[in-house]
Order: sequence, then C-alpha cells, then structure tokens
Amino acid sequence: MAVCPKSAWPAVKAMLHSVYDQPDAEAVHAQFDKLLDQLTEKLPEVAEHLDSARADVLAFAAFPKEVWRQIWSNNPNERLNREIRRRTDVVGIFPDRDSVTRLVGAVLAERHDDWAEGRRYLSLDVLTRARASRTTPLERAQDDTTELPELEPAA
Repeated sequence: MAVCPKSAWPAVKAMLHSVYDQPDAEAVHAQFDKLLDQLTEKLPEVAEHLDSARADVLAFAAFPKEVWRQIWSNNPNERLNREIRRRTDVVGIFPDRDSVTRLVGAVLAERHDDWAEGRRYLSLDVLTRARASRTTPLERAQDDTTELPELEPAA
C-alpha cells in the first residue's frame, strides 16, 4: 500500500483478497495475473510493485491448502505485539533500557511456554504433512533410507 494512492486502497485490498480466496495454486496464480492486468491500466506503479513481489505474495500457494490461512496471516505477530504494547503501557515510564528488555523478554518467554505446551498456531502434524507434500517421492525415499552417523562412545 506504500505505492498505492489512499483512495484506491479498498479496491486493491479487495482484489488481493480475491487472490487468497482461490481454491488451488493454479487459480491463485491466474487470479494474480488478472489482478496485475487490471492494475496495469489504472495504477501501473502498483502493478509493477506487486509484480516484483510476486514470489513473496504467492509463496503460500506452494503449501497444502489446509495451512494457507496460517501462512498468509500475520495475526500471531500482531497479537504478540499488542500484548507487549499492553504490558509496557501499564508500566508507563521505564527507568532504563534493561528494564524494558526484561519485561519484553518475560512476555516472549511466556508466549514461548504457551506454544511449547501445545497451543501451537501450526501443529506438528500439519507441518509434517506440509513438508511431505513439498518433497518429491524420490526425496521422500532418500529421507527414509538415510542413516544417522554412528556416535563414538565417550572416553
């Protein structure tokens, strides 16, 4: 939205959401091409910017459909930032930089503990399926036959 005129934000946002609403990766790429064609006429600088960011914008399409929403969303980051902001607002003024670092570190450690205990945004089974779908059958066969090196006994 940095290169998009503010008056065009709602239309561009709606067009981008139409890309994310597609049923499969082929349709996502086709819709993105359609979006670029529409923007080239009216907002060429926006179309050029989106075209240069194509790989980043469409990276989610390389994963299974079940995880698309979690991949393209930055809600966990926004929630974490909101919690840090809430906690720092309660304190108001910090005596020094170290006290801010301790508070933010405590919030991050708490969030890490929550995720380690099972409240994951992406569960391990979903990540395993995503990895399996991104590898070819030959790569999977090689992964299955790879042996771990022998560990030498401690002296």
